[in-house]
Amino acid sequence: MPPSPIPTEHRQVMMRANRALGASLVEHNLITIEVLEAANERLLELMADENAEAVSLLQVLVNEKQALTEGQLLSYQNEEMGLGLVDLSNYDQPYELRKRIDIGACYATWTVPFDIEEGMHFLASAYYLSPAARSYWERFLDTPILWFVTSTENINDFLRKLKLERENEGMGVRAS
Repeated sequence: MPPSPIPTEHRQVMMRANRALGASLVEHNLITIEVLEAANERLLELMADENAEAVSLLQVLVNEKQALTEGQLLSYQNEEMGLGLVDLSNYDQPYELRKRIDIGACYATWTVPFDIEEGMHFLASAYYLSPAARSYWERFLDTPILWFVTSTENINDFLRKLKLERENEGMGVRAS
């Protein structure tokens, strides 16, 4: 399925989230400023494509620049920041939450609300180190949030299944 064009509001959130993630990765000594500058240049090239829905500074740093691995980043956030890890692969998300998810906002921030319990949202993020990504969800949800970290691949798979589910909704089919 071809990617969807990025709405203007999501493009702005995506830019802020990526900028903040880069600065945070440098601040936490996970990458150098030189690597960040090169990755930012490549990110801008990728974002020039109007259909670049799933563009990510982290993916550029991991896959193209090979400046770090997502495993290193997840370990750092787990060990140094005390964040829990979550795998959304087989998570059965509540239907009411699933149908309200803004897929574009999830791609822009690489974050997914995956549960809600007693008024508290559970969010999985590949961009937890981005203050812009966190503040977007804090403002949008306006409820307490329990944060978890996961990989961009895990988020992408989750959102791909959600898109398929929505496309097949009229046929009563759920993506797996």
